[in-house]
Amino acid sequence: MLDDALKTQLQQYLGMLRQPIRLVASLDDSEIGKDMGEMLRTIVGLSDKVTLDITGSDARKPSFAVVREGETQGVRFAGLPLGHEFTSLVLALLWTGGHPPKVEQEVIDSIKGLEGDFNFEVYMSLSCHNCPDVVQALALLAIVNPRVKTVVIEGGAFQQEVEDRQIMAVPMVFLNGQVFGSGRMSVEEIVAKLDSGVAARDAAKMSEKAPYDVLIVGGGPAGAAAAVYAARKGIRVGIAAERFGGQLNDTMSIENYISVRETNGPQLAADLEAQVHHYGVDVMNMQRASQIVPATEEGGLTSVHLENGGVLKAKSVILSTGARWRNVNVPGEAEYKNKGVAYCPHCDGPLFKGKRVAVIGGGNSGVEAAIDLAGLVEHVTLIEFADQLKADAVLVNKLKSLPNMTIHANAQTIEITGEGGKVNGLRYKDRATDVVHHVELAGVFVQIGLVPNTEFLKGTLGLSKFGEIEVDAKGHTNLPGVFAAGDCTTVPFKQIIIAAGEGSKAALSAFDYLIRQPALAKLSGVNFEGQVRKHLPFFVPIRRPSGPACGVPPSHGPDIYEGARGHTGKSAVSALSACFVRQRTGQPRSQR
Repeated sequence: MLDDALKTQLQQYLGMLRQPIRLVASLDDSEIGKDMGEMLRTIVGLSDKVTLDITGSDARKPSFAVVREGETQGVRFAGLPLGHEFTSLVLALLWTGGHPPKVEQEVIDSIKGLEGDFNFEVYMSLSCHNCPDVVQALALLAIVNPRVKTVVIEGGAFQQEVEDRQIMAVPMVFLNGQVFGSGRMSVEEIVAKLDSGVAARDAAKMSEKAPYDVLIVGGGPAGAAAAVYAARKGIRVGIAAERFGGQLNDTMSIENYISVRETNGPQLAADLEAQVHHYGVDVMNMQRASQIVPATEEGGLTSVHLENGGVLKAKSVILSTGARWRNVNVPGEAEYKNKGVAYCPHCDGPLFKGKRVAVIGGGNSGVEAAIDLAGLVEHVTLIEFADQLKADAVLVNKLKSLPNMTIHANAQTIEITGEGGKVNGLRYKDRATDVVHHVELAGVFVQIGLVPNTEFLKGTLGLSKFGEIEVDAKGHTNLPGVFAAGDCTTVPFKQIIIAAGEGSKAALSAFDYLIRQPALAKLSGVNFEGQVRKHLPFFVPIRRPSGPACGVPPSHGPDIYEGARGHTGKSAVSALSACFVRQRTGQPRSQR
């Protein structure tokens, strides 16, 4: 079941165990039960700190629990935790065995302080890339707090249970028998839902933070790039994000990010966050902006109000709030969300194995979703409003070659129908004839583009008729000191690499704005003007007919001279200050 390479890697991880653990198995004679027994025996054979007990009697079979030696309670896995969930299993083994999790101590303390008894059941699929975050968060809760129980259930192994509970989207979490939540959730989000005091404490902590030179709102590719470029200027940078990575976390295959032949969204999001942390940026996750209050005077502070009540302040702000999937907005969509209406084919596709589904949308996302689903389900019906598909030709050709595919172009979805609390079909109108058709289906996947996350900005700054932030070629909005980048702006072509470039541009524009402000010497990261004047005695005088002398340190002559060229008086000081940041950060001339 586990190949030699995976066994070698797992053995290295198990070497990190600090205390003995037991695997308590409740097996049956099914193929999954036999495979589970084989996998558990393999794990035991890789470490003398792991033992196997096959006398378990849990009602869910096959399943096994990971427990500390001498204890009976731990994280339980029902079904095989392979695919994306193998990492969840490895982490459960390590954390149960005493290896510390990479979580802030404040979060651990909050978990330990939870009062009450919590019985979690989380349903996942092995192809779901949103599930591991939720599984690992709930596993951590159960390992840290003995009053929390967590069972991880692989939907494919317990299909009747999935049918009975009408689970049509994963991850799906139940708490004490009631629906707790669905979709990606971080451990911080889960703890905040369980402990109402967390939000108030977090808000107070946010409000106590000193003003930033650059504050970035949004943690997708644009926000991450802006943070890196701003931090490399040696100034104080913060980034407030609802979830770092943004839409990347919902993107599987990425094959067009230059210099990276192939990666996936969650991995790229993790890489971006690691790079941002490397530059000492203050990353504030789980923070959603609710209002922007512009500075009341030139060079003043802009305030960013958060939904939890906290307020952050900054000398300049970069808005990179991204976009989200657009709803089709027809009767039945909201009613049957997670009951047959879905937005992530990678996550929820396996739940519709052998059934008939529809995909709404004929762009790249919709066609890719239809192709992906065709390998899992009985039949796919693709509905496109326009008179032809808008996806790339190579994708359209692939789509049309599939035997279990029906395409309806020039078709308007008018209703998603259901019965018994779940989807049973879709009604669409042929736009050429006005004839209405009904297609019997078990699921509908909506893939019709994006809507910018800018509702909180209405009435504050300039927005287009589509709700996008209006920016110029340098990322300026119509508010001084407020910039914007990425999918939330009017910049065309919503692509990862374009968002990253726009974020970098916005950071450079924000820095240019800062060094031209009268309060130059008060920037948090560097005392620019003081640095310049400190070195003035060592400058080589350069006289200019148009103004007073400026100077150049002999060792930095060419670089500083370039920075000050054409400037006099205060402008020269500003330009020289910028050069000092370049010297301080060690940026090569090509990156200035």
